[in-house]
Amino acid sequence: MNTHLSVNLNKVALVRNTRHLGIPSVTRAATLCLQAGAHGITVHPRPDQRHIRDSDVFDLAALLKDWPDREFNIEGNPFHNLMALVEKVRPQQVTFVPDGEGQFTSDHGWRFPDDAQKLRPLIAQAQAWGARVSLFMDADPAAMQAAKEVGADRVELYTEPYAASHGSTQSPLVLATFTQSAKQAQAVGLQVNAGHDLNLHNLRDFVQAVPGVKEVSIGHALMADALEMGYSATVQAYLKCLHA
Repeated sequence: MNTHLSVNLNKVALVRNTRHLGIPSVTRAATLCLQAGAHGITVHPRPDQRHIRDSDVFDLAALLKDWPDREFNIEGNPFHNLMALVEKVRPQQVTFVPDGEGQFTSDHGWRFPDDAQKLRPLIAQAQAWGARVSLFMDADPAAMQAAKEVGADRVELYTEPYAASHGSTQSPLVLATFTQSAKQAQAVGLQVNAGHDLNLHNLRDFVQAVPGVKEVSIGHALMADALEMGYSATVQAYLKCLHA
């Protein structure tokens, strides 16, 4: 099984928003990444619209209608601005992320049983709109059953701890936790995604050690590489890591 690559375009929008010229174009970036072989596009619109704006979500949804074999993944906190967008756009996948309104970046997964009761109806609603629902989760094997019980289809393992440890003496132990979490998720009937701080240096080791990862969502590092290499070469480099 090949792991799919979904390109997160938040940083393209962040650069664009520093001026009023409409460049760089989010839809142009998406087109170039898709042409290079990316399996999908991810955005994480936040309430302050500091990068991806609602208009970008609609523009990308329209663009992706011309790519029926690719997926649109919208990430965000379902208690903020996410659900209204999901209802209107009907993406293939929604990733629920427990970030605060002004949070710099996502830094932890959902907590169970604390979050179970409030998540369950929102998961069911997103699924009724035709979306697969993935929950952003820390690599904790014991939490996978709870994620399944609230109705999730997938979990997205929060990989910053893995990225931070990569190349250190702690790396094998940290990576083993991700492997165990993925296996436990699959054992209870969940599929597995992964994302956060994955890059060209650590991605191959991760997907080789963690079984059955369906999709990785990569934004910051991929866009940093694209500044030097261009969108097409960068996407192809990440795909090479995934398919090695």
